[in-house]
Amino acid sequence: MPLLEPEPGALRPRDIGGPSPDRVPPHRAAGTPEPLRGELTELLGAGKVLWKVSDLVRYASDASPYRFVPQVVVIAEDIDDISAVLSYARGRQREVVFRAAGTSLNGQAQGEDILVDVRRHWAGVEVLEEGRRARIRPGTTVLRANAALARHGRVLGPDPASAIACTVGGVVANNASGMTAGTTRNSYRTLSSLTFVLPGGTVVDTADPLADEELARAEPALCRGLMAIKREIEADPALTARIRAKYEIKNTSGYRLDAYLDGNTPVEILRGLMVGSEGTLGFISEVVLDTLPLDRELCTALLFFPSLPAAAAAVPRFNEAGALAVELMDGNTLRASVSVEGVPADWAGLPRTTTALLVEFRAPDAAGRDACARRAAAALEGLDLVAPVPSVTNRFTGDPRTISGYWKARKAFVTAVGGARARGTTLITEDFAVPPSRLAEACAALLELQAEHGFDAAVAGHAAHGNLHFLLAFDAADPADVERYGAFMEAFCRLTVERFDGSLKAEHSTGRNMAPFLELEWGPRAAGLMWRTKRLVDPDGVLAPRVLLDLDPRAHLRGLKTIPRVEAEADPCIECGFCEPVCPSGDLTTTPRQRIVLRREMLRQQPGSPLLDALLGAYGYDAVDTCAGDSTCRLACPVGIDTGALMRDFRHRRHSGREEAAAALAARHFGAVETAARTALAAAGRIPERVRNRLLEAATGAARRAVRPDLVPRWLPQIPGAAGEPPTTRRSGAAAVYYPACVNRIFGGPADRPGPPLPQALVAVSERAGKPVWIPRDVRGTCCATIWHSKGYEEGNRVMANRIVEAAWGWTAGGRLPLVVDASSCTLGIAREVVPYLTPDNRSLHRELRIVDSVVWAAQELLPYLEVRRTVGSAVLHPTCSTRHLGHEPQLRAMAEACAEEVVVPDDAGCCAFAGDRGMLHPELTAAATAREAAEVTARPFDAYLSSNRMCEVGMDRATGRSYHSALIELERATRP
Repeated sequence: MPLLEPEPGALRPRDIGGPSPDRVPPHRAAGTPEPLRGELTELLGAGKVLWKVSDLVRYASDASPYRFVPQVVVIAEDIDDISAVLSYARGRQREVVFRAAGTSLNGQAQGEDILVDVRRHWAGVEVLEEGRRARIRPGTTVLRANAALARHGRVLGPDPASAIACTVGGVVANNASGMTAGTTRNSYRTLSSLTFVLPGGTVVDTADPLADEELARAEPALCRGLMAIKREIEADPALTARIRAKYEIKNTSGYRLDAYLDGNTPVEILRGLMVGSEGTLGFISEVVLDTLPLDRELCTALLFFPSLPAAAAAVPRFNEAGALAVELMDGNTLRASVSVEGVPADWAGLPRTTTALLVEFRAPDAAGRDACARRAAAALEGLDLVAPVPSVTNRFTGDPRTISGYWKARKAFVTAVGGARARGTTLITEDFAVPPSRLAEACAALLELQAEHGFDAAVAGHAAHGNLHFLLAFDAADPADVERYGAFMEAFCRLTVERFDGSLKAEHSTGRNMAPFLELEWGPRAAGLMWRTKRLVDPDGVLAPRVLLDLDPRAHLRGLKTIPRVEAEADPCIECGFCEPVCPSGDLTTTPRQRIVLRREMLRQQPGSPLLDALLGAYGYDAVDTCAGDSTCRLACPVGIDTGALMRDFRHRRHSGREEAAAALAARHFGAVETAARTALAAAGRIPERVRNRLLEAATGAARRAVRPDLVPRWLPQIPGAAGEPPTTRRSGAAAVYYPACVNRIFGGPADRPGPPLPQALVAVSERAGKPVWIPRDVRGTCCATIWHSKGYEEGNRVMANRIVEAAWGWTAGGRLPLVVDASSCTLGIAREVVPYLTPDNRSLHRELRIVDSVVWAAQELLPYLEVRRTVGSAVLHPTCSTRHLGHEPQLRAMAEACAEEVVVPDDAGCCAFAGDRGMLHPELTAAATAREAAEVTARPFDAYLSSNRMCEVGMDRATGRSYHSALIELERATRP
């Protein structure tokens, strides 16, 4: 047994309130049953089959109010895997659901049998025709695709609010649109071609001139059936007119029947049907989308009205003026948005009925922007605007920061309102459209209906297109509350269809919650054609049954998930998945959303449940140990949920008293620890490399087994040698105090790079700029406390946090000089993370300190006074997660641009997960976190590989096989006389 084994039972929830009605039953504790597990493992390989119950549970939730636990999860790598799974399912009468980002709001990404992950291995963008088109794989996020297109001045037509996380495959499969797409810029209208796999295994590339010929040979009955339905529709003028009319407004209810009118061949018809089909007709493996110009000149306003109907009534005048976006946010939405960083705090005091319109005009140049501004000003005349709180201006602006803040509030609609809901309640997101001319009337009717059923919904949406979303919260564990919700939905659907002839789903696709109401909207004839289409394309019913078509009138009430109360940090989570693309462990173990989903399932169980024990058994490694603790999830989460902080707290809970005492002792005697570490590295450096690596890998391996793998770092060949002594500096005349982080006092710079190490480089370049710095002689034994903070050692953290603040106070003469820190993670630690652990007196001292990251020091204080004498041709930049937390990425880039003719930040740049020593504790974590960025970096040569934190540089060295160094070292070289 390891010397410092984690405290048994420490992660067991303290207030288990189960059993919940929707808990996973105990008999599923063993995970995927046989023979399913064995057969799929033999078919695909063990690495592609997730079978543990913790895997099944973490894939059981998406952003919707539903929860269905699959029997097995398959991680498909290519089309061969997809075809193999479909063939297996047909032969065994099983069902298959495809899942990419899991941002779907209606349960489309959930299945009860075989769930296939098509995100992990399905990312990639190829820009075509100078950006006029893009070939995109389905697991690529919209944000990632647009980043590649932006360099060409182009953008995708669909622009959903979840662009940070949702994938292009999901956008096409749901015909998601967003703020500006309307009916002309959505997936259906901008789709050039796509490649898909039919349930029978046939692969179709609609761009192939021989596609129809090959499909006719492979699936003749399908081709005949599609053309028969086309002829039947075209022979009925009333039905044809009805179909055309339904798509004059936004509509994603059911299958896209106008595909039969727009397509002339079976392949063309299938191309249209696949859009919005929610994975029920085939798997979309690749799309080619026509792109649109990226108009960068903006004229934007957030306009406040006294009521929802008043705001809706103003929408037509902005449409007529040419606004590209007119977004509506009601009072509930605006007040909930104060939880979003940057939103004015006084919105919390807005009157209940206040409603805002976010209006935006876009133009390609300044002249076009000025013309937009004139039209916008004319549209404002005579409007009944209100300014109930001081932050409201009701003015159009072109300021990028202000505009970004407006959109941040709007895009956070679901998460902000969801985060503000009553604890323990389930969130429902509805999405409908009416003719834009009747929007004000529909708003008034919606308010009346929700009041009648006892709801106080939050309303927002794409008012320009008559498309609104509303959010309801109810208790899914309370049968009476479920019935109240069911009665409201019945009345709402009838209101939308019978009074407004509207769309029950405008852009979120049909999903489980609207499938029972499809015939109400379309009528029996059109709904019958949709059922015929499904049976024709998928005669065995393999793909996503009950997701789009369902005859059960209560299907929308089946599978509703309860939301048990978890730790306060995570409790506001609505499981939207916005955090997942930035999580470094997402392709290895779990994501922040999944960590919370697993925690909630633990609380659904009852004490003594074998399933609870199984979840706890996997949680230590899958959730706690492999969390990088970088908290980039907090940056991605619209309401700032920091799952990294929760995992650090869990680490603390697992510590025994002996372990906490040992960590505190190390903090108190850190000077000796620091000296010992540097001495050990120096000794290791004297051993021949081949012998050294083999010897130290064996020694650290034995120590990890004896103590604990999560405590003792593994020796890696990329670990630098020992640092030398810091340079001698003078206190007199210093413009700043320079604090070399302990990592730069222990580890040296790249061995293969000539020139001074970082401390000498920073001292030299500061002197060169006429702003000399002073290194105190007693820095040894101090630290930013991140070592203890990241591992959850509270007493050690407290010891070092107070020590560094007291020392900094003395060094800087009570804050009169800035403290320049040469590692971004250490800057973040001293500036922010130490604060909760300070004594009241030291907290007062901390407020007086000016803590400056060396990146900011160089970019703002040194660069203006330096002469760049030489540059490299190209540099690739790895911004650290701490740099992003601090908001210093622009300064890091500015410094790099001073040193290189071309600076590239990889589109897939993210947290390297080295996280101090976590990359040595769990090298597999860094390997998974950096895979995509490393692929970009190694795809071409660069003259310099730059970052701003030594251990992140080591992590990127290991990931890419290239030698990274500090951008400050490069700046010293560029300005050296």
